[in-house]
Amino acid sequence: MRYFVIFLCTLWGSLVQAQSELAEGPFSQLIIRGVTLINGNGAPPQGPVDVVIENDRITKVAVVGYPGVAINEDRRPELKEGGHEIEASGMYLLPGFIDMHGHIGGVSQGADWDYVFKLWLAHGITTVREPSGRSRDWALDLKKRSEKNEIIAPRIIQYTGFGAGSKGGIHTPEEARAWVRENAKAGSDGIKFFGAAPEIMEAALDENNALGLGSACHHAQLSVARWNVLHSARAGLTTMEHWYGLPEALFDDRTVQDYPLDYNYQNEQHRFEEAGKLWEQAAPPYSEHWNRVMEELLALDFTLDPTLNIYEASRDLHRARRAEWHEDYTLPSLWRFYQPSKISHGSYWHYWGTEQEIKWKRNYKLWMTFVNEYKNRGGRVTTGSDSGFIFQLYGFAYVRELELLREAGFHPLEVIRSATLNGAEALKMEDEIGTVEVGKIADMILIETNPLENLKSLYGTGAIKLTEDNEVVRVGGVKYTISKGVVYDAKGLLNEVKEMVDKAKAEEGFSLKQPGIK
Repeated sequence: MRYFVIFLCTLWGSLVQAQSELAEGPFSQLIIRGVTLINGNGAPPQGPVDVVIENDRITKVAVVGYPGVAINEDRRPELKEGGHEIEASGMYLLPGFIDMHGHIGGVSQGADWDYVFKLWLAHGITTVREPSGRSRDWALDLKKRSEKNEIIAPRIIQYTGFGAGSKGGIHTPEEARAWVRENAKAGSDGIKFFGAAPEIMEAALDENNALGLGSACHHAQLSVARWNVLHSARAGLTTMEHWYGLPEALFDDRTVQDYPLDYNYQNEQHRFEEAGKLWEQAAPPYSEHWNRVMEELLALDFTLDPTLNIYEASRDLHRARRAEWHEDYTLPSLWRFYQPSKISHGSYWHYWGTEQEIKWKRNYKLWMTFVNEYKNRGGRVTTGSDSGFIFQLYGFAYVRELELLREAGFHPLEVIRSATLNGAEALKMEDEIGTVEVGKIADMILIETNPLENLKSLYGTGAIKLTEDNEVVRVGGVKYTISKGVVYDAKGLLNEVKEMVDKAKAEEGFSLKQPGIK
């Protein structure tokens, strides 16, 4: 017993030491001084302001001056004994980002939670909805440890894959309801569906909603012919993931996707190649049926979580696999997982080429048109990354998602709102997170460049800039991420990830090479 206690003390000491090198706090009082605020609700930047945080709650947002004018010190909130302050003149303060579709690594990818969490926090992601993963108990344990600040981690909202752990599967509405009740009793925050028979989906969603839990659905092709996005929305689904099921709801001259007769769902090149032709089979933008579907989804207060980034390699494979961060931050095991494979999910590059990419580019244009118009008509669009697949790396992929929302037509302020307040509303946590307001939890990001001018400045690798002296430099990258009262050195977290990757490479004698090159 004595040795066990010594072991626990040593373990706790190592956790505290690891965190102390990368973080400060929590503090009884924290004041961020002289910052420019982008508060997440769509309002334009405002500054300089002093933001006061006490015991992880925002207690004051004080306007303390005007741009280019010396601050009157008499207007500033007082620092209390034992308090801490950050001089943030010239910096920008944003609410912490919410990733609505974040898997916590994977066994096949060789990516463990410590690697993933540090990449997320290094990019300002303070809340993650995990839409199923290794197991419910595993994720819930990480959630509890995160809440206690025992580990370096964002806030975790855990969803269980529908039917996970059931013996023999779910075949009746009664079995569905029983499984939903058991999932709620275990402490889960919600359910990730992939589709099922209509009567089972109806029963599961009805029971889940009665218990007040959240829900998400990837409307997989195996069930979508009988249950598309409209069916889910009518039954009370919280959010749809990706875009599957939406084009099917927009069909006006067919009931199933135009599958080639030699199609096989288990062949992922078949699956993703044909998916790239799907939006062209739907009703055209702004047509009567297109508008009718959109208006019904809006009336149902339905949320779109598009995860645009995760399929981007489909329209530009070279770009995705040559992203500059792979060399320093992608684990060897993860890089191998990304390579062409008939087994690894999302590694469908059996013979991917120009024809497939052109189809996917058209697919994106139609998809983005719907997403942007949905936002324009008052619909809720959130930001999710689904990283760990298809050459998309945790943290970095989230920033790419912001860029793709911008490409879809979102103003940069609308992009930030999608990443913050919209996510909080979808999680029914808008009273706690999502904006920088008095009374809310102090999840925040500090960055030294204006992200509205260039979203690339949010990447951990920063944005490339040419100075007046003709010097090429990197600017940006999140400086501090504040989560659960702790102020994290974001770039320090990223350095730790690089050390993990360097160590793994050294142990294997690994060098990153492009596919097919010996």
